[in-house]
Amino acid sequence: MTNNASWAQGYKAAKIRDVDFETMSGVELAPVYTPDGPLKESGAYIGVHDNGPAMSQDQIPEDLQYPLPGVFPYVRGPYASMYRSKLWTMRMFAGFGTAVDTNLRFKEILKTGGDGLSTAFDLPTLMGRDSDDPKSAGEVGRCGVAVDTLDDVKDLYKDIDLSKVTTSMTINSPAAPILAMYVAAAQDMGLDRASLGGTLQNDILKEYQAQKEYVFPPRPSMRLVTDVIRFCQSDLPRFHPVSVSGYHIREAGATAAQELAFTLANGFAYVESAIKTGLDVDKFAPRLSFFFNAHIDFFEEIAKYRAARKIWATWMATRYGARDPRSLQLRFHTQTAGVSLTATQPELNIVRTAIEALAGVLGGTQSLHTNSMDEVLALPTEKACRIALRTQQIIANETGVANVSDPLGGSYFVEHLTEKMEELAEEIFAHIDKLGSGSMLDGVIAGIESSWFQSEIAESAYIFERKVNSKRRIVVGVNSYIEGNEEPLPPTLEIPIAVEKEQIERLAQVKSSRSSEAVKASLDQLAKDAASNDINLMEPLINAVRARATVGEVMNTLAEVFGTWRESAVI
Repeated sequence: MTNNASWAQGYKAAKIRDVDFETMSGVELAPVYTPDGPLKESGAYIGVHDNGPAMSQDQIPEDLQYPLPGVFPYVRGPYASMYRSKLWTMRMFAGFGTAVDTNLRFKEILKTGGDGLSTAFDLPTLMGRDSDDPKSAGEVGRCGVAVDTLDDVKDLYKDIDLSKVTTSMTINSPAAPILAMYVAAAQDMGLDRASLGGTLQNDILKEYQAQKEYVFPPRPSMRLVTDVIRFCQSDLPRFHPVSVSGYHIREAGATAAQELAFTLANGFAYVESAIKTGLDVDKFAPRLSFFFNAHIDFFEEIAKYRAARKIWATWMATRYGARDPRSLQLRFHTQTAGVSLTATQPELNIVRTAIEALAGVLGGTQSLHTNSMDEVLALPTEKACRIALRTQQIIANETGVANVSDPLGGSYFVEHLTEKMEELAEEIFAHIDKLGSGSMLDGVIAGIESSWFQSEIAESAYIFERKVNSKRRIVVGVNSYIEGNEEPLPPTLEIPIAVEKEQIERLAQVKSSRSSEAVKASLDQLAKDAASNDINLMEPLINAVRARATVGEVMNTLAEVFGTWRESAVI
């Protein structure tokens, strides 16, 4: 089957949106454009001249045909129709204070047109600690929502139909117990497990490399990730068990090429880990997803996404033997770059976010979060969140960029940058593969244990800051175009200290009302099962959280079996 025929088959299978696919001047737009002209829905070329018939796909020499959107290796997009059939999911990140507080924000996001929820957890939860842990003091509910028990998760999603709204949860080391709470809460709402759709970040490798929110050593942590993959395959077929995240790697200071390479290397490591447990690659790979940063270097970001799709498809087919097209199609969420936002002249962050969001869309993202202008100062206000969401809606409905699949495909500049991104990534893969003696899984872990990843990111961050300090790179409002008379900062969201007290009191109530014997029995069983590599820990975790074991109690129980991790310092 020719590329054109494959593309046409995929396009015809999609349900195309009922909108006018034309410019403001009334110029009709084809679904996709090639060096040989625009294509009809049938895959035939649209005649450029009125005095001649349209060229048939069979008349095009084979050497002029090249991959189209929805055709291997998917450099131009994972789907033939792209946004003609379905716009990207407009997913807004939210979480602060108590579960009740965040539930109200979730409902506001859905009311104003958001169609996916993305949950931010506070630092104690991210570190697997309870709100009453002495180390949690001053951080409860500050940078996200506080979650200690199943009751918090129930309040978090109260009156939200989790069978219709997809939910993303940005959590890593405690990802498995948080997913257990989510499943238990949904079942208590009367929902079947199989109806749940969403994404669990659950990407522990990048925590060691960049974000540092880890508890256990790498290998037992990988066991938990793989248990989640196996559980989702059997019980949550609509759920993405891992969102392999380059976002935090980039925020820590990595370049676009490093973000691309480190992220895909981690993805390959998860694939190898799952295959080692006996899973068929085509049974779990279609549910793996990715999470990339949309930084301010516009065309480089677009090229990064295009290269990522090509590399993933090629490696999955040639190295890991995947055959299902869904295993080869890299699908990803994008978030605009938090690190690009500035505290000075914060209104300019609206402009930065719009440009970064446009790069994500032109790069073919499947879902998108736009940062709010005040996030560099504090958790975003409701007004700032609304502006960020409206930014996506303007891109989707007013600019026309969603009318054509991969509108920048064929650009000499973009195609060159795409090839360069692939070339730089392959050089990094070769080094990681060597570290692991032919295993990307062992190579990534070796790179973590030797602090190679951390050192590479630190060096890139240092080089960037030197360029900013010397004004070789201009940051408007920071090192140039400084007004001198800054306007007062806009009002920001403040989390009162009373929130921490309220959450601790709530936790105390749950502890006093639960059965201590049931909690102990469930945690003892969890420890026993954790000591055996043959048992998937998801069901024991669900049993423990149903007994009202807390996040901290679960994580401490696992730490007694797995141990804890401390990295070597990088100077």
